[in-house]
Amino acid sequence: MRVNQVVAALTAAMSFSLAGPAFAQDTREFSVSTVLSDAFPWGQAAARWAELVNERSEGRLTLKVYPNAQLVSGDQTKEFSAMRSGLIDMAVASTINWSPQVPELNLFSLPFLMPDEAAIDAITQGGAGEKVFAAIEKRGVVPLAWGENGFRELSNSKQPIRSPEDVKGLKIRVVGSPLFLDTFNTLGANPTQMSWADAQPALTTGAIDGQENPLSVFDVARVDQVGQKYLTLWHYMADPLIFGVNQKVWKSLPAEDQQLLRQAAIDAGAWEIEKSRNELADTLVAIKERGVAVTELNPEQHQAFVEATAAVYEKWTPRIGAELVAEAQAAIDAR
Repeated sequence: MRVNQVVAALTAAMSFSLAGPAFAQDTREFSVSTVLSDAFPWGQAAARWAELVNERSEGRLTLKVYPNAQLVSGDQTKEFSAMRSGLIDMAVASTINWSPQVPELNLFSLPFLMPDEAAIDAITQGGAGEKVFAAIEKRGVVPLAWGENGFRELSNSKQPIRSPEDVKGLKIRVVGSPLFLDTFNTLGANPTQMSWADAQPALTTGAIDGQENPLSVFDVARVDQVGQKYLTLWHYMADPLIFGVNQKVWKSLPAEDQQLLRQAAIDAGAWEIEKSRNELADTLVAIKERGVAVTELNPEQHQAFVEATAAVYEKWTPRIGAELVAEAQAAIDAR
């Protein structure tokens, strides 16, 4: 009886010693970079992804979200390079911020390419979207799903904007993308690239006159409190979000975990897109109630901006890829 007890004890001890390290290896935490916190739809997309992954893996996989681009010291344009090098494991990122390293992502920044949400979907859910994902993966990051930051609208402290002539001479803060500089220079504005952290004080002092951002950012960041009295809904470009993973991290995962991460990203992205779009009407009401003068372009006014920025296409289509741009335009026309 005593021998049997000893054997049983040794067997249990061996099982524990073998199971312990295996369990430790299976439990992993990954960093996830975002530019905005969960006060914004962008940050909420990352939080939802982390929640779904934790739930579906029963805590075995943990995504720790780092908002405000803190993993790249606030310089969001360095996020892709940091991911590719392995300093960041994962991200829910803007096509704008990754475009310096992935030229194809400039597709979404072409002015007035996408007139409505159906046009965004026609690109992201079709062949053009697949080509964009292939371009990202070729450069060391595995894209999993789409999210949405929304159409970027224009605000300023000087006057309502209804025509290209109204933009001339305005000092506008833009993100760190050469295409944005070209678009506003073409319109006769005076664009200045700066981080969002620097933009708010500059708007307050009047060092710059205006900025462009999605309605959700205008609302949550209370841009109306820094002198932005006039807002124009011109839908000049949209900013899809991308759920991505460092390629080495991705390859280190077993197939079942890859599928779990991908499906969780797809579900989180779909949830965030629906939520963002459903909240737009209420967001606009809240902005108007705070005294912001909102201008919505009619078709003729919109077309004037389309024609005024045609030169941007001539310069940027070869950089993005003529075939990709044509496929995106065809998908929009067929929506």
